[in-house]
Amino acid sequence: MATLLNQLSDNKGARRKSLRVGRGLGSGKGKTGGRGYKGQKSRTGVSIKGFEGGQMPIHRRLPKRGFTNTRRVEPETVNLGELQHAIDADRLDSKKAITPEVLEAAGLIRTTANGVKLLGKGELKAKISLEVTAASAGAAKALEKAGGTLKILEAKAPAPKAEKANKAAKKPAKKAAAKTTKTPKA
Repeated sequence: MATLLNQLSDNKGARRKSLRVGRGLGSGKGKTGGRGYKGQKSRTGVSIKGFEGGQMPIHRRLPKRGFTNTRRVEPETVNLGELQHAIDADRLDSKKAITPEVLEAAGLIRTTANGVKLLGKGELKAKISLEVTAASAGAAKALEKAGGTLKILEAKAPAPKAEKANKAAKKPAKKAAAKTTKTPKA
């Protein structure tokens, strides 16, 4: 016999009722609500993560390791397969030289500011002339095997931020002005 829509229900035990903490002694989690008696941890708003009872915490016992270079520049990456897909979709013209600006216009990279690196994932069938800032050895070999040419451009150094340059230019001028306004005591 087929089950009707109005007779559908979960399997027994599929949905458990949520435990209502602090609702009387008979509930099993009444009175202290599973928090025990007194003390900091029985109250609300406790934040003692990492505290080891006065012992030196593990995050302070272990030595510091490593270094994060804040000036690291990550180049945009393009795979051979992505180039072939863009050529097949007529977003790139394989007859013209493909530069970082062309890749940005085609939507393959976000920006040309940090340079472009060619990687070898995928397969390239088209014969193209490519200009990038860096390329992996496998990608360069695959590009030449397909009959294409690779030109490695010189990477541009990131330009200093305008605010820092402006502040540096203003500081000496202020000092010079301050020196000229001071008058010697008579």
